[in-house]
Amino acid sequence: MIDFEEEIKKYKPSMEIEDAEDAIYSRDMTDMMDVLQQMMQEVRK
Repeated sequence: MIDFEEEIKKYKPSMEIEDAEDAIYSRDMTDMMDVLQQMMQEVRK
């Protein structure tokens, strides 16, 4: 049987995942709300 508590204690995140998180969070990404707000501003001009 697997002892989940013991496995959780041994868990270490992958370096690749940490690198991916850094790359994702460091970028200023445009989401749909930003796009819609920009479109609404252009329509109002």
